[in-house]
Amino acid sequence: MNVRRSAVALAATAVIGAAAPAVATGPSPSPSPVIPSGLYGSTDPTYDGVWRQSLALLAQHTTGVRPAARAVDWLAGQQCANGAFAAFRANPGTACDAKLMVDTNSTAAAVQALAALGGHDAATGKAVSWLKSVQNKDGGWGYMPGGASDANSTSVVIGALAAAGENPARVRKDGNGRAPQELLASWSIPCGGRGGGALAYQPDKNGKLAPNADATAAGVLAALGKGFVATAGKAPGQESGCAGSGAPLTSLQVAANGAAYLAEATATTGHLTSALPGAGDQPDYGNTADAVVALAAQGRTKAAQKPYAWLEKNSAQWAKQSGPAAYAQLILAAHAMGADPRHFGGTDLVTALNGTGPAPQAAERSDGPGTKARSGSDSGPAVWWIVGVGLVAGIGVGFLLSGRARKRQP
Repeated sequence: MNVRRSAVALAATAVIGAAAPAVATGPSPSPSPVIPSGLYGSTDPTYDGVWRQSLALLAQHTTGVRPAARAVDWLAGQQCANGAFAAFRANPGTACDAKLMVDTNSTAAAVQALAALGGHDAATGKAVSWLKSVQNKDGGWGYMPGGASDANSTSVVIGALAAAGENPARVRKDGNGRAPQELLASWSIPCGGRGGGALAYQPDKNGKLAPNADATAAGVLAALGKGFVATAGKAPGQESGCAGSGAPLTSLQVAANGAAYLAEATATTGHLTSALPGAGDQPDYGNTADAVVALAAQGRTKAAQKPYAWLEKNSAQWAKQSGPAAYAQLILAAHAMGADPRHFGGTDLVTALNGTGPAPQAAERSDGPGTKARSGSDSGPAVWWIVGVGLVAGIGVGFLLSGRARKRQP
């Protein structure tokens, strides 16, 4: 859900090549961004506006919160006439042109959110049509249309297709190419070697695969046909380790092998690690939250307990600094574990998320037998609203996006 490691970091990673020159040539700091009233978060939305908004709305939906109408309208209003979404459009009233960098990750994230909220079939239909139109011949998607396919982008699009009622296995370029899950299977690292069971972000220039935890978490969910929102799956059988490295892997084997890798990667410390340029290894909170969702979805809730407990103990400051996408990732992790995000290591994640943007219209929750609590209203009198808390048919993710052209280190 990445962001993930901060939604901003994720999306920014995908366009760093374009963004860096502008930053390098400017002798003075950029002006403070104007934050739209319907947008969650207070940081510059240039690289992650749609991404963080989509995750925030999805997280609210899973907790029975009815998002503010202007928050939903802001997201829907970011769509271009061709169905695609960019990371952020400061002037949505102006038509999109060829200079606007639309991307698959923002589009797929928006589809998952709008599909879950309902009432946006026309918008999600156009977005899905655009995603299909930019599918690569190998069956996958890159962050930018026409870019090389990567596991994170392919996974978030699979989640969007499923959320919109499509069967990802039938989405093939020109009707006869490779299916997206088949591409992910080809990037599953064979068992027995370093990183066996993990997925690579994408092959290197020599065609070699390197394990990537972020891509693995996203790929597990995609292989299961799920998006950012998932509930605990059935516990795996006796064969719980990495297996099936001989014949072509099925999607279920890809998910099982990827989950086995994530379980091993988090077994010692309880968290995944990322190495930022110029800095030493450090805990990766977003990737760890995605791993929890992936493990739970694949039925490994027991293995997910340690990283989930680690997040409860250690993620408060990270979430506070990172904003709505981070709170959303933690809420989705709690949701996957069947836990209460309002009691997450002493933090009420729902209240914290709601506080980063426009007040939701209404919420219903249970604090115990026979009790209910209600939130404020964005406009007009508040009303009780019951939202089914369950699986978004279709994503994450993790995931995964990030803006999901994420970092590629394991």
